[in-house]
Amino acid sequence: MTFSQLVRTLGRGPGRSRNLERAEAAEAMRQMLAGTPAPEAVGALLMLMRFRGENAEEIAGFCDGAAEGLEAWRALRPAIDWPSYAAGKSRGLPLFLLAARLVAGAGLPVLMHGWNSAAHMREAANLRAALPGIGIPVVETPEAARQALDAQGIAYVPLEVMSPDLYRLLRLRDVFGLRSAVNTTLRVMNPSGAACSVQGVFHPPYRPLQVAASILREQPRQLALKGGGGEFERNPSKSVTLEGVVGGERIEIEAAPIIDETRRLADPEPDPARLPALWDGSLEDPFSEAVVVATAAAALLAAGACTDLPAAEAEAARLWSARPRDRAV
Repeated sequence: MTFSQLVRTLGRGPGRSRNLERAEAAEAMRQMLAGTPAPEAVGALLMLMRFRGENAEEIAGFCDGAAEGLEAWRALRPAIDWPSYAAGKSRGLPLFLLAARLVAGAGLPVLMHGWNSAAHMREAANLRAALPGIGIPVVETPEAARQALDAQGIAYVPLEVMSPDLYRLLRLRDVFGLRSAVNTTLRVMNPSGAACSVQGVFHPPYRPLQVAASILREQPRQLALKGGGGEFERNPSKSVTLEGVVGGERIEIEAAPIIDETRRLADPEPDPARLPALWDGSLEDPFSEAVVVATAAAALLAAGACTDLPAAEAEAARLWSARPRDRAV
């Protein structure tokens, strides 16, 4: 189909328009990544999808089209794919980075990837600025990612080097003033081919959407939660719904609080120096440490490293107590 036909499918009017089928969505993504449609047509398609509400078939199709140019990355096959694309002003310190490193140190290699808009986030929440101080290397090629995963068990890939064309589509958010289905696609697509994908959402309705798209894509294991600022970061003082996929079947678990203290994940005045200090033990903060343990437990459960959530929480607490106290790898 031509791109104009795809736009027409979405926007023909009441009673005649419909969502895209999976193959149609894949074709739309291929053409957008190739840069062949006019910018106005790309904007029309993405905003019509937003207005209608994207469905699982469309997200799975977008993932199919996006994955075709990422074969070298897909060959990495780490244990856990960990996307990070939050863009909300409610984002606090990225404590989930400590959880990712903790899980990686337990023998579950983690490939993180993402981009976070500085225009929509506070400087203290700058994820990339926090990476060097806590020993998570930034890589720009599949070969460098492989070396980091083998040596350190964890790496972070900027979206703009992994796929400049997907980055271009994601940055249309700055033009629209609205998120698009590209945001959901980047969370679901698992470019590294990991057996497990952990995904955060800001708006709860996206959680079952991402689960359904993961089932369509035959993702072996996947877990999504409403996390801090939209990241995969579990609030330890609240009941949190964990929704995902194991062996093609949908699962849902209600995670009870693990700490009585109540605090917003987005601190009023977050201090980036707290992250390495928490890791090396020079700073003790029970609530922040509970965020790390609770998030790591969810990741361990998602990856199948523990049989149930209580066991995962106990193992995450043990790993945190036994962690190496070095700041950098």
